[in-house]
Amino acid sequence: MSTAAEYCVSANPAGAVRYTWAGRVLSGLAIAFLVMDGVMKLVQPQVVIESTTGIGWPADAMMLTVLGMLLLVCTALYSFSRTAVLGAILLTGYLGGAVASHVRLGDPLLTHDLFGVYLGVFVWGGLWFRDPRIRALIPFRA
Repeated sequence: MSTAAEYCVSANPAGAVRYTWAGRVLSGLAIAFLVMDGVMKLVQPQVVIESTTGIGWPADAMMLTVLGMLLLVCTALYSFSRTAVLGAILLTGYLGGAVASHVRLGDPLLTHDLFGVYLGVFVWGGLWFRDPRIRALIPFRA
């Protein structure tokens, strides 16, 4: 029994191109947001400081710089195909911390609590579409 991805790629070589481009788009959207978030933590405008204190974290410059650099390093690892799986694993941990921060405050579920989950779906979905090894590891049956 073959997976939908195997059928699409083997039966239609153009399917492989579509899968690759779908993965690039999903990954690109996630990377764009994560880079923006990391840079904002380094620049530290007032809105970042207010948001950080709003979720109960101390907004000192050193902590925001460390979080920003950590996010940018994880995103860089995810951006390159050789280290994309490691980057996705590290980003999953980072996003899990963001989800936990919002859940403990009782923030709105669909907009705040699950935003890190949505971003994680883009990260792993993009990787699934652009890397056949991940599709083999996580097969979706048709």
